[in-house]
Amino acid sequence: MEIFKDEQDYDVFLNYLKEGLSSLPDKDSVPHEIYFEDRAFKVVGRMSKNFYERLVLVCYCLMPNHIHLEIKQVEINSMKDFMHSLLIRYSMYFNKKYNRVGPVFQGRYKAVYVENEMYLLYLSKYIHLNPLEISNDLTKSKSSYSDYLGLTKTLWVNTDIILSFFNKKVSSEFKKTNSYKKFVESDESNIEIIKHMALDD
Repeated sequence: MEIFKDEQDYDVFLNYLKEGLSSLPDKDSVPHEIYFEDRAFKVVGRMSKNFYERLVLVCYCLMPNHIHLEIKQVEINSMKDFMHSLLIRYSMYFNKKYNRVGPVFQGRYKAVYVENEMYLLYLSKYIHLNPLEISNDLTKSKSSYSDYLGLTKTLWVNTDIILSFFNKKVSSEFKKTNSYKKFVESDESNIEIIKHMALDD
């Protein structure tokens, strides 16, 4: 099922990410209603749960029927709490907008533990290449890729963890790689391995 049917859906989800990951915003800046067609979705009066400094969003990609988030957990259980808060909030919005009931997301989200640096890097590559299924221009996708290329600056996405590998050339694997862009858009031979590890086991 599509979980993002139009631009407003993407914008609302990204706003929920921003609210959950940014330093606490001014209460007056938090919207109390989201409008669609002739109706308004009233946002709960209290502030959303905030996970600033409890976890770090390394990269993300929103696809029409699923999402990918690469997260560094700083505080125990923070990822579980964050995902629960994020998906519940979006499900409430989605169900209200489209006059439906029941779960929006199929089952519990899948989490895979990143055990080494190579997996960390190739997972980010896999996430940022996902939109090739629907578009040839990765920079215009609903992802953090444009942040990694320096085209945008999203304060709640931490690109330093990944980009530090390319600045320092800490691994012989990247001696011939001059940039993250080349790393992502070059030969995709390792992507199937990462896809299997991340999604199919």
